[in-house]
Amino acid sequence: MGYVDEVIELVVKKNPAEPEFHQAVKEVLESLRAVVDANEEKYRKEALLERIVEPDRQIKFKVPWVDDKGQVHVNTGYRVQFNNAIGPYKGGLRLHPSVNLGIIKFLGFEQIFKNSLTGLPIGGGKGGSDFDPKGKSDREILAFCTSFITELYKYIGKDMDVPAGDIGTGAREIGYMFGQYKKITGNYEGVLTGKGLTYGGSLVRTEATGYGLLYFVEEMLKCNGKDISGKTVVVSGSGNVAIYAIQKAHQLGAKVVACSDSNGWVYDAEGIDLAALKEIKEVNRARLTEYKKYRPNSEYHEGRGVWTVKCDIALPCATQNELDLEDAKTLVKNGCFAVAEGANMPTTLEATQYLQANGVLFAPGKAANAGGVATSALEMTQNSERLSWTFEEVDAKLKQIMINIFHNLDDAAKRYNAAGNYVVGANIAGFEKVANAMMAQGIY
Repeated sequence: MGYVDEVIELVVKKNPAEPEFHQAVKEVLESLRAVVDANEEKYRKEALLERIVEPDRQIKFKVPWVDDKGQVHVNTGYRVQFNNAIGPYKGGLRLHPSVNLGIIKFLGFEQIFKNSLTGLPIGGGKGGSDFDPKGKSDREILAFCTSFITELYKYIGKDMDVPAGDIGTGAREIGYMFGQYKKITGNYEGVLTGKGLTYGGSLVRTEATGYGLLYFVEEMLKCNGKDISGKTVVVSGSGNVAIYAIQKAHQLGAKVVACSDSNGWVYDAEGIDLAALKEIKEVNRARLTEYKKYRPNSEYHEGRGVWTVKCDIALPCATQNELDLEDAKTLVKNGCFAVAEGANMPTTLEATQYLQANGVLFAPGKAANAGGVATSALEMTQNSERLSWTFEEVDAKLKQIMINIFHNLDDAAKRYNAAGNYVVGANIAGFEKVANAMMAQGIY
């Protein structure tokens, strides 16, 4: 049994009932075989893989809060600080009923390599809670966020661990957490990113993941002799990432004809009406069933099925494992030639392999959706300098970072005889930087 296989087996044995974490580790390590085989003696001696798959620390805590009726609830909070070889831990806080330790570990592990790919000095971490912000009043959200950060504040800091937003955690939640952190510590510091513009936030942060996704796709297509202009796009999700991916796709001349939420999906042959979508989701916080009121000629469908819509480019921007093997077969049959992940690991391993085997350009999330964390790191820089950059400055930096990410992973894939395999390229490019830093810093 090879070193990679031994470590995968060890991870499964030591972390039972954490399938998402197993999946992430297997996907990364399998694609690193060429690098590991070339350095096996050195890596084994330093137990490099064992160290990189084991978080530096895993923090789990209770989060009690009181609802509007006076009822006390108790949720579970998590923060997994995975690896800080190249910088402070950096990663979002996910608020969703599905959150458990295994999901946070999978996200934190992926974050190590995603953050490395940005070229910025940030390590990997992730956190969150099984709290569901949907249907809660502002006062209830405040009560939860205050309780959550009252415990978490002990483990974070601008040079230690800098959390950000994620699913369920937007500017409102970050604001409540920042206010409580400041109250407890007395420090005004860039300890959280995704802040409001009046108190240290960065322009473009809201748009960053969606915009960055399209900048990456544009460069990937260009380097493969294709042009995004005039292409038909399908996006899953209708949250922050999906909305701004749709906006940038339209700006680049593509037409997005479908998007979805957890209840169903809409198809609009004339192109998704971005203003209507923003009003439904960002203002009214409603379901996509409302879309037909704005666009009577559109179609609404309950349940899954967004990937049945014929498209050139598919952008899964909702949640993990949402695009499975049958979806991949449908996309290929319908002529889709590019899939880029806006969410974290939204494509199953089987679907990824099928897409690649059938010549589809496949961009993994750790590269394609790195724009969000890259702009978070730019927010950290502005906080440290006590400066605020213009929208154009941040957007230009973001675009260049995404272009650089594509070329770094493209070059890494070619160096290891895997040209065109951007999963392998992303993992190798992200891993090499972290591995070299870990070995340079001794055993920890």
